[in-house]
Amino acid sequence: MHLFKKKIALIFFILFISGSIKAQINTEKNTFTHADTLRGSNGIFRQKWNVTHYEITIQPNIETKTLEGITTIKFNDEGSTIMQIDLQQPMILDSVKDEKNNYTFNRENNVYWINYRDSNTITKIKPANKLLTFYYHGKPKEAIRAPWDGGWIWKKDKNNNPWVTVACQSLGASVWYPCKDIQSDKPDSGATLHIIVPDSLVAIGNGKLIETKPLKNGKTMFTWLVKNTINNYCIVPYIGKYVHFFEKYNGLKGILDMDYWVLNYNVDKAKKQFLDAPKMMKAFEHWFGPYPFYEDGYKIIEAPHLGMEHQSAIAYGNGYKMGYAGNDLSGTGQGLKWDFIIIHESGHEWFANSICTNDIADMWVHEGFTNYSETLFTEYYWGKQAGETYVKGLRKNIENDVPIIGSYGVNKEGSSDMYYKGANLIHLIRQLAKNDTKFREMLIGLNKTFYHKTVNTQQIESFIASKLHLDLTSVFNQYLRTTKVPILEFKKENNIFFYRWTNTVENFILPIKTNFANKIKWLKPTNNWQKILVNKNFNIENFSVDNNFYVQSKNLTQL
Repeated sequence: MHLFKKKIALIFFILFISGSIKAQINTEKNTFTHADTLRGSNGIFRQKWNVTHYEITIQPNIETKTLEGITTIKFNDEGSTIMQIDLQQPMILDSVKDEKNNYTFNRENNVYWINYRDSNTITKIKPANKLLTFYYHGKPKEAIRAPWDGGWIWKKDKNNNPWVTVACQSLGASVWYPCKDIQSDKPDSGATLHIIVPDSLVAIGNGKLIETKPLKNGKTMFTWLVKNTINNYCIVPYIGKYVHFFEKYNGLKGILDMDYWVLNYNVDKAKKQFLDAPKMMKAFEHWFGPYPFYEDGYKIIEAPHLGMEHQSAIAYGNGYKMGYAGNDLSGTGQGLKWDFIIIHESGHEWFANSICTNDIADMWVHEGFTNYSETLFTEYYWGKQAGETYVKGLRKNIENDVPIIGSYGVNKEGSSDMYYKGANLIHLIRQLAKNDTKFREMLIGLNKTFYHKTVNTQQIESFIASKLHLDLTSVFNQYLRTTKVPILEFKKENNIFFYRWTNTVENFILPIKTNFANKIKWLKPTNNWQKILVNKNFNIENFSVDNNFYVQSKNLTQL
């Protein structure tokens, strides 16, 4: 390759990797609008109704890149008057109906206000199951750099056949269908997705295929059913020249259907590459407990973008390469032993899809644990040292730009450090546990206690601390709520060894494992100088901090 072209390729690669797995992380924003509050908070017109099921019928027009759709929302009504329904511009809501009534509505940017009931009639309302059907159409936002920016993806495969899907994690499912677009209200009883496509194509959705129905005018409707609760943004259609193969996996809860849908010319590649899928399932069921969605099965679907954790329908676009598009994000060689997208996006089935945060400000719960799942997968097959090498290698990607926890109530994540720094925080806590069996029991306990639930970070923090019998308050505050990396300062004066924490939150508590004169020694530094009497021959160069702790150290004796 010409030198100029090599430079351009290198710049593109750096930009590509800088996005790494940071799927749809919002750009930095210091001021927020009323629209941000409507999108990100559980406002008063979201509070008196709880979604139980979405039934979505969607008919994409591939030529014009437009959609026509019908969405029926089943919900438990607790006295709603005005209902907030999210549907992003330029999509247009045409009408809203139930079995008896047509409802009026008005638009405010990306929100429709549905005039559901006069406030004077709610005094005697008892909670009841209701439904509303929404008819809509439009040309949804098109993703330019999926999956990072989000939107519909209208591509062609190498044979010039249509290849269409959507990725909308932070952007929100309301980019293409009307919904209650907030993570804290997942449909209790799942979703039904009807996808109408030309009969030369195949349409795939979440869950299991329950009907393939020929229609008029050369169309076919594929109907997929999800029985379990599901994130709005995880409900996704895939359309293309797909072929199918499958296997049965004997897991912790019985036989699990593992299905694979790939472009018709990639079957041989997929059958080889997807051997990582059952290996993943074995490792993750060991570390986290049973796969959370046995009733809906597990699928990998080839996608025209890198990947996404769509529940029971993992989007795969890693080019049938090991690592992250053929690269190792840790720089250690360990990350080239497995297919990054299969492992990482599948890890989200436990952390994001089963355990889900109420507010995306707490997305470290999704990304930190899932990033650490890569370490646990590596350890399961190549040993503990290999896993440690991998997670420590990820530290080079940590930016410490802004705190990991974002702003609440405005649809704003924190730093992308939620991935690599989040994983190293969990690895640090594992060192404090001093017992890998206890640590694994904590992970399994998390998935059992918060199975299919939405949570906030305080619940997760409290559970971990309680299960491991540790005081982790200042540790979580340090690593999640500041950008500071703790510094262990130490020095020797005469026969005394001094040490303390600096660059920390107030009253920082973190016991630390050290190599002290060629012996393992746990220290309990504080923000004040602590001291240890040492032999006059003690060489301070023989002191070091265990590098499994994400901290820094500073020898003041040398200054």
